[in-house]
Amino acid sequence: MTDTKEILSKFKNIALVGASKDLTKTSSIVMKYLQDYGFKVYPVNPSMKGQKLLGETVFGDIKEIKSPIEIIDVFRPSDEVTQIAQDAVKIGAKVLWLQLNIKNEEAKRIAETNNILYIEDKCTKIEFEKYLT
Repeated sequence: MTDTKEILSKFKNIALVGASKDLTKTSSIVMKYLQDYGFKVYPVNPSMKGQKLLGETVFGDIKEIKSPIEIIDVFRPSDEVTQIAQDAVKIGAKVLWLQLNIKNEEAKRIAETNNILYIEDKCTKIEFEKYLT
């Protein structure tokens, strides 16, 4: 299953890595949009840990989230994604999703080696709008 429509239809728990308190930033706009369409979004940003963002408590790291995470939605620079991929394996995520202009070959290898679906250079909001609204 590498079809984005199928992924967004099946999985509803998302860790959004790179959440921002600036509600005009893309990560915040995407988070609010996904919440409006029934996704449970767990914002992740170490500098905002414990604060509230769009009604959710911000986590410092995806490994701190106690609920099962299906999609890790990444709004961080490409060079930070290898560590995020390693954490995705540790928490048993189903999908590692890199937003527009984010690509990382090592993260792709880690994800695919561990049966985690890998999406790069695509926006969850745009893909959802394309297929499911």
